[in-house]
Amino acid sequence: MEHIDDYQPFNPAFKANPFPYYARLRADEPISRHVQSDGRGYWLVTRYDDVLAVLRDPRFIKNWRAQLTPDELAELPPLPPAFAIFIANMLDQDPPSHTRLRALVSKAFTPRLIENLRPRIQQLADSLLDAASKRGEIDLIDDYAFPIPITVIAELLGVPAEDREKFRTWSSAAVSGDFSFEAAAQIAPHMEAFANYLRALFEERRRDPRADLISGLLRAEEAGDRLSEEEMFAMIFLLLIAGHETTVNLIGNGLLALLEHPDELQQVQQDPELIKPAVEELLRYCGPVETSTERYASEDVTIGNVTISKGEMALVVLGSANRDGEHFTSADDLDITRDVRDHLAFGHGIHYCLGAPLARLEAQIAIGTIISRFPNVRLAADRAI
Repeated sequence: MEHIDDYQPFNPAFKANPFPYYARLRADEPISRHVQSDGRGYWLVTRYDDVLAVLRDPRFIKNWRAQLTPDELAELPPLPPAFAIFIANMLDQDPPSHTRLRALVSKAFTPRLIENLRPRIQQLADSLLDAASKRGEIDLIDDYAFPIPITVIAELLGVPAEDREKFRTWSSAAVSGDFSFEAAAQIAPHMEAFANYLRALFEERRRDPRADLISGLLRAEEAGDRLSEEEMFAMIFLLLIAGHETTVNLIGNGLLALLEHPDELQQVQQDPELIKPAVEELLRYCGPVETSTERYASEDVTIGNVTISKGEMALVVLGSANRDGEHFTSADDLDITRDVRDHLAFGHGIHYCLGAPLARLEAQIAIGTIISRFPNVRLAADRAI
């Protein structure tokens, strides 16, 4: 059965609480076929075990174009040039390209190096809350959840923090979630502006290298290999967006969940050491990424009792897997004391989130600091939806 209208990922009401819908899919049709507005089909995978199976299976690939013949490639609608630049990012690559690209950047995201950012993240949280305390209220996203991670990743890369609003516009377009060719054309002007910005920044760093990640990547050499200019565009694009967009969601979703569960909030306030397990449970309960990036079957693959044919797209729903009652007891309940080390909020396998240590640290500090400094923090208004 094909579903056209019942899955509405861009509908605000659906986004506000998609979990009942996913629960029905897990129970009745855990691997379900849907159709985009442009007529292309894809599969939604919703059960924990099936999601894990897809994430682990090397037959599900990212770079579907690599499987096409020259004639098949020629038949595809052309992507706008500025958009095509960013296809080279490592999230859309398979080994050995993915392995090579990840090795070039992974040294910047080791737990030890990330831990060294703790004082700066704490300083940012405190300064933003100092400003908020004078006003008596705070817009959680604009005044807090967004400035912390965008400032951290901008400083890590060597991108001027004063340009962060530009990044927000570009990243909002890029993560709209619509993977149709029509959407690609609409996003293209933002990608072109981003490409022009980065091109100028790269030239500046070549003339005047600094102690930042962009300068390091421009001169990086791993096994005699360097990043091409196209790969540099794609890498910085990915790091800027992934380095802040998902953490904004984690901080915002996480604090909202705690405010809506005052008993759990009180536990963390009474025992600040609980912030680490609390963030892990928040990652499971209301994680920052609902659906993983698309994968394509490189051959016919059977998952459960469904065969996904060669070339078809599979979308694994991380948010659904993390609410699977077959894997997590009382999965729809928030319980910050439970052990959820096997949640899938950061994915699994070779594409496991490179920035997971940074996202964890930023969320622990951001959420822990605001509920500690403002023990009576509450929502200024009820949910709009």
